[in-house]
Amino acid sequence: MAATLGAGMKRREFIVLLSGAAAIPLAAHAQQPERMRRIGVLLPGAANDPDYQAWFGAFQQALAELGWSIGRNVRIDSRWATQSADIRKQAAELAALAPDVILAHGAGVVGPLLQSTRTVPIVFPIVADPVAAGFVDSLARPGGNATGFMLFENNISGKWLELLKQIAPNVTRAGVLGDPNTPTGPAQFSVIQAMAPSLRVEVTPLNKRDAGEIERAIAAFARAPNGGLIVTPGTPAQVHRDLIITLAARHKLPAVYFDRTFVAAGGLVAYAPDRIDMYRQAAGYVDRILKGEKPADMPVQAPTKYELTINVKTAKALGLPIQAAVLIRADEVIE
Repeated sequence: MAATLGAGMKRREFIVLLSGAAAIPLAAHAQQPERMRRIGVLLPGAANDPDYQAWFGAFQQALAELGWSIGRNVRIDSRWATQSADIRKQAAELAALAPDVILAHGAGVVGPLLQSTRTVPIVFPIVADPVAAGFVDSLARPGGNATGFMLFENNISGKWLELLKQIAPNVTRAGVLGDPNTPTGPAQFSVIQAMAPSLRVEVTPLNKRDAGEIERAIAAFARAPNGGLIVTPGTPAQVHRDLIITLAARHKLPAVYFDRTFVAAGGLVAYAPDRIDMYRQAAGYVDRILKGEKPADMPVQAPTKYELTINVKTAKALGLPIQAAVLIRADEVIE
């Protein structure tokens, strides 16, 4: 992997959204029209959200590469919602349409859909822990009408600690900001804790939920020297993203995050699954279902591609010289 230079430039090809593409006319000669298939999509974001646009665009591009052409043999009904009540309403409406398959992002969307239908196939490009959430019986054999891709393997949390030590070699204490109510939280902390002795790092859980608790916990942790942060997935981290980034900067704490959006917003470094790739993989699952396979028999898969994102401006503010070996590995360098 080579570092990408320039502010916020990415080593990703530009993805053209296909949802607004005009229907492709059928050939004029005697040809049987193809059967029109219907795909429902429910995403927990605004329709103009640039991240969701890129992910959804990747999904549609991958479908096109698999032979599905909007207006010719497939129709996509996309719904967007950001509030829980709206998501539940859209889930019920989409399930009532009985499409051939539904693409649904995250536990907050898959849960309401499964409450609305146990027959329409559902593919999730991203869910933290579908077994713990009760969406599937097991990763190998989901058993119901939902399958897809889990966001993290627990072992990835060990990589976060390794990266923190590599970026900031003087770190001997790591505060792990997590959410004990997230199914993957305790397991991820256990992996970090198990790896810590080999890296000569002492780890401390900082499981706080509201803004005041997070601020007090990070301030208390930062009173002793040589500290760093690992921010793991969970609702508190998502809701208080900007606060956490601000606190890390204020207390001069190097921090490793579970998602690149933190680094784009001013955080130091993230090592995270490539969500573009996960949406492309989800298109492959949708294709297989449209061709007759059953979600019950299609195993839930873990990510296969990860992205390393570094904010050089933040590193300079912390007085951290980023090693060339780390920069060379980076998929995205923000300056």
